[in-house]
Amino acid sequence: MSTQPSDDPAPTRAAVRDRLDRVTDPELDRSIVALEYIDAIEIDGGYVSVDLTLPTAWCSPAFAWMMAVDARDEIESLPAVEEARITLHEHMHETEINRGVNENLSFAEAFPDADGDVAAVRAELDDKARVARQYDAVEALLEAGLDAEAIVDVRLRNLELTDGAESAAVYVRDRSFAVAVPNAPLERYLEKARETDLVSAPDDYLFRTPEGEPIDPDSFDLVHRRGRLAQVNMSSQGGICDGLREAREGRLERSADD
Repeated sequence: MSTQPSDDPAPTRAAVRDRLDRVTDPELDRSIVALEYIDAIEIDGGYVSVDLTLPTAWCSPAFAWMMAVDARDEIESLPAVEEARITLHEHMHETEINRGVNENLSFAEAFPDADGDVAAVRAELDDKARVARQYDAVEALLEAGLDAEAIVDVRLRNLELTDGAESAAVYVRDRSFAVAVPNAPLERYLEKARETDLVSAPDDYLFRTPEGEPIDPDSFDLVHRRGRLAQVNMSSQGGICDGLREAREGRLERSADD
C-alpha cells in the first residue's frame, strides 16, 4: 500500500487490467485475466477495488491467496494507486483470504492452523511452470534446426531479445552463427527462469533440468519429455478449470432467467 498520496492522475481501467494480466493462476501458469477470473474493477481516485471469482469454491486456499496477494501488489505498483482492495467471492475460505489480503497479514496469520508455508508452495509451482515454459522454448529452437548438443550449451549471453520484436537471435557454436527463433516462448521462459534464480549471469546455461542443473546432452530427450509432461498436466488442469467456470456461468445465467 502506498504511504504517500499521489499527484498522478487516477489509474485507468486499462492500466489496472494490464497489471492483473501479469498475475497467473499458479497451478495453470495462465493469466487470471485470460482465465476470466476478474468480475469487476472499480476505480475511485487512487483507490482500486477488484472482484475475483475462481472456477470452484474449493480451490486451494494457498493458490487463492497467492492470486489475491499478487493482484493487490501488482495494482499497488501503479504510481497513482494508494490502495487496492481484492474481494474473493464464492470460495470456502473467502472470509479469511479477504481479511488477510486487505489487512496485509501473512498467510500464517490468516490461516494459523495451516500445515506448511505458502512460500514453499509457490516455489514448487514456479519450478513446475519453468519446466513447462522451457519445453516451449526448446521446441522453438528444435524447429529452428538446432540439435540437442547445441541447445544444452546455450548460455544467457548467447540470447538476444528485443522488446516488441517477433524474433530473437540465438548464437551457437562459439557465436559462429545465429538462428532466428520466435521471441515469445524464449521471453516467457526467461521471465520464469529469472524469477526462480536459475538464470541471471551471462555465462549461466539457459536451459536446466527440473532440479535446476545444466543438462547433459545424453539426458536431453528425457529432460525434454519431462517438460512436455509438465505442460500437458497444466493444460489438462486448465481444461478442467475452463469447464468448471463455464458450468458456473451457466448456472448463474439460468438463475438470472428464473
